[in-house]
Amino acid sequence: MLDYDLIIIGGGPAGLAAAVSAKEQGIDSILILERDNQLGGILNQCIHNGFGLHTFKEELTGPEYSQRFIDKVNDLGIEYKLDTMVLDVNDNKQVTAVNSADGILELKAKAIILAMGCRERPRGALNIPGSRCAGIYTAGTAQKYVNVEGLMPGKEVVILGSGDIGLIMARRMTLEGANVKACVELMPHSSGLKRNIVQCLDDFDIPLKLSTTIINIHGHARLEGVTIAKVDNNRKPINGTEEYIACDTLLLSVGLLPENELSRKANVNLSKVTGGPLVDERMQTSIPGIFTCGNVLHVHDLVDNVTTESYTAGKNAADSIKGIFHSGKTVEVFATDGVRYTVPTTINPENIGNGIDVRFRVGEVHKAAYISVYFDDTREMHIKKKILTPGEMESIKLTKAIFDKYSECTKITIKVEKE
Repeated sequence: MLDYDLIIIGGGPAGLAAAVSAKEQGIDSILILERDNQLGGILNQCIHNGFGLHTFKEELTGPEYSQRFIDKVNDLGIEYKLDTMVLDVNDNKQVTAVNSADGILELKAKAIILAMGCRERPRGALNIPGSRCAGIYTAGTAQKYVNVEGLMPGKEVVILGSGDIGLIMARRMTLEGANVKACVELMPHSSGLKRNIVQCLDDFDIPLKLSTTIINIHGHARLEGVTIAKVDNNRKPINGTEEYIACDTLLLSVGLLPENELSRKANVNLSKVTGGPLVDERMQTSIPGIFTCGNVLHVHDLVDNVTTESYTAGKNAADSIKGIFHSGKTVEVFATDGVRYTVPTTINPENIGNGIDVRFRVGEVHKAAYISVYFDDTREMHIKKKILTPGEMESIKLTKAIFDKYSECTKITIKVEKE
């Protein structure tokens, strides 16, 4: 069995940033395990720009952003194995992996960082009636075909769901000569960033049909069209609102799921809301010494936020290896009244330095509302927001001074209030 100080599962933007952070904290024995044939993760197929504005203060494409961290990993001499599938992780921090060069690998670590990313929700999770004809893809699969393989999935396109990947692929398919007829969204609001709605749909006159879904898929060998319909407040199709759209391609952008099979094997406690691990202020899971970051923890809107979070996980994993941590009273963080979840869910004030960023998402659109933060029953923060949307992650900073002010606090509650 090979011993390492730190094993990082996943060589995407989260795993790379965490590795660099831990190395900069003085941890030398680090191993990154990546199942793909190259580092960089999903960013390798995201050839559009818009990455890095916060981290590097310039606009980069996805491959350019990931290459910055790949170069750092190489410069720092951090070991990594490609084409390596992790089969098992247990709560004793033992890892079993396999690749063609080494065969079965039995590894042991002082700390582990889970950075496996997320996957797309497939058609099978949607229960749309119709045949299993060709021409139906997840938006991410279509993105890989177009941007990496140089293949066009089709020419007459409908997109179901308005997640960021779907919005970006509406623009990408249009630029490659396809006719994107509509983006159909079940909810009364988009689940993507406002800037992507403007730049990818509005700028190309692609209609966004809200409170609408697909009720039938037509075609046998190849997709021939879809029937869409408006839905009521219970998300049930409304009779008489059906509309047929002829198309040869349907792209699904209906949500992302954190890739947490390995987390379950390690007996990590998972959130019922996000599907990702429950973590404390150090990005540590319920298993001491196992940390997590990136989209396997909760789905992010900006890769810059992934990097910030991953640097925190890497630093704290390094501290754990060195035996640097403070035990003591923890404060629980609750999401309620419009707030779906928070990261983290517990905070030990002794471990936050000058402060901590708490990230969260709301469940629906709120206009002219407030984000309120209660320490026990006392409202300490009341932040006015012009608009809150599920597609954009929110963040508040809780300073050490606030925790000193409420030194006897046992719970923090974050909620949406109208006044």
